[in-house]
Amino acid sequence: MRKLTLFLILPFLLFSLSGCETILAILEEGAPTGTVDPTLTEMSGGLKEALVQGTGFAVNTLSAEGGYLNDATVKIPFPEDAQKVANKLRDIGLGGLVDEFESRLNKGAEKGAAMALPIFKNAIKDMTFDDAKNILLGNQSAATDYFRTKTSSELSSTFSPLIKKSLDEVKATEIWTEITTKYNSIPFVKKVETDIVQYATDKALIGLFSKVEIEEKKIRDNISARKTDLLQKVFSYADRQLNKNQ
Repeated sequence: MRKLTLFLILPFLLFSLSGCETILAILEEGAPTGTVDPTLTEMSGGLKEALVQGTGFAVNTLSAEGGYLNDATVKIPFPEDAQKVANKLRDIGLGGLVDEFESRLNKGAEKGAAMALPIFKNAIKDMTFDDAKNILLGNQSAATDYFRTKTSSELSSTFSPLIKKSLDEVKATEIWTEITTKYNSIPFVKKVETDIVQYATDKALIGLFSKVEIEEKKIRDNISARKTDLLQKVFSYADRQLNKNQ
């Protein structure tokens, strides 16, 4: 009788154990990607990964040949406060000089742009857990705003001598001196005294931050831009929090 009872309940026990193993396997695997909230460590790691990706792409794009010059959104134009100089020079047949100056001005910015990457990386490395969480759950430009706050001063002081050196190498400062000398020699005009190095530095940084912001928006809005499991998990969480607050 005991043997018969054991024989009858054995399949049930095996089935039960099999079911438990299945349940345990599911629990061990966890819920589907994107539905489990990331830890603070994962948030920080995912955000930093995204920022390294975004700033790297922005810097590489702008430091490439034609990175500034051939992109209308970041191209550095003839100084606005000296636009009258460009107009006057074109009027007297020196338009080629103006165009050449703009070309060299942008080439100088391209050479200086590559030096921004180590500064961005330091800002990313120094980011706290709170910084990371606030940026992740912040607005569409929260990371870019963080970089503006943390790196603008250092970028400017780093860029300025590099921009000057770059402008000197491509003879843009020489052309600027030639342009302003010619213009200032025209009778009765208001003399131009634009600091071309500071102007180029400011414009180069504006362009750089605009590219960083574009890359940030891509990762926030475009799921296909989240190229790793960690990026997908962290930004899916951010998406869920955003939807909750809407």
